Amino acid sequence: MKKEIESANSSTELLTNETVAEAVVDAPKTIVDQSTNFDVDKQKKKQLASNIIKNILVYLLLTVCAVLAFLPFYWMVISSFKTEAEFRESVPTFFPHTFMWKNYSMVLSQGSGFGQALVNTLVVGFFSTVLGVAVTILTAYALARMKFAGKNALFSIMLATMMIPGEMYTLTNYLTVAKFGWSNSFTVMIVPFLVSVYYIYLLRNNFMQIPNSLYQAAKVDGLSDMGYLVKVMIPLTAPTLVSITLLKFIGTWNSYIWPRLVNFDEWQMITNWVSRGFVDRGGVLYPAEWGGSVYGGDPLNTLKMAAVCMVSLPLFVLFIFCRKYIMHGVSKSGTKG
Repeated sequence: MKKEIESANSSTELLTNETVAEAVVDAPKTIVDQSTNFDVDKQKKKQLASNIIKNILVYLLLTVCAVLAFLPFYWMVISSFKTEAEFRESVPTFFPHTFMWKNYSMVLSQGSGFGQALVNTLVVGFFSTVLGVAVTILTAYALARMKFAGKNALFSIMLATMMIPGEMYTLTNYLTVAKFGWSNSFTVMIVPFLVSVYYIYLLRNNFMQIPNSLYQAAKVDGLSDMGYLVKVMIPLTAPTLVSITLLKFIGTWNSYIWPRLVNFDEWQMITNWVSRGFVDRGGVLYPAEWGGSVYGGDPLNTLKMAAVCMVSLPLFVLFIFCRKYIMHGVSKSGTKG
């Protein structure tokens, strides 16, 4: 019995010694693990703080850019509600003292030719957009799918013309249309701008993303090249075509220099009406709330701002409701898939 007790004590001592040894061996590992966890947490905190600071700086920069971009539009809107005297103050006010809603009614009553300019712009915009999109589709299809000698060289020359500023060939275009006798007409506003190399480039890239297997399947079904274009390619590239149509119409609506150069009087566009529609004729004395004097026969600035707001409003509404089509169409034309 005594021997059994001694053996049990000896085994207990052995277990105790082994446990102590294991604890001694594992102790440095525990210390290392704790120190490692401390370093990792510290690095995570530093990385989180760095990301927060970076995001704050990025959003701050974007906010400043947004404010600078929005400031001219804000100034245009608030100026349209000011009196002429407040507009001409030496220290500008960023909020009107009194809202002159009559400025907008004054625009329509005093501005001459508003209805005619609006009709001219809609007519030119419609025909220029429809014919321009048709020319863009046919040209992009020929450059993307058809095989003929000199296709790549022709496309390279077309792209090279994008490097030339439009103002450089305004004079030559003017001399050409004057020789043809197109001044003061819708033709001079539509024909010279039917072709847009940029829109052709966008649509050509979109057409080239369509796999050839669809073309072969269409040929098996008996479709002609025109039928394949109308029934297959145009539906597949609808987002890009929508964006091209919207951008084309917006460009026509915003055109100013060329219409002012070639059209006069009843042929003027809506943007030209803003600068020509309020010229004082016969020394008309404006009411006191609009300044009380003619100011040398020039149009009143507040009325100009109100007219610009009226002209810009349709474009703002159009962009708000169609911006996703514009963004999607332009971005899709530069990706493979």
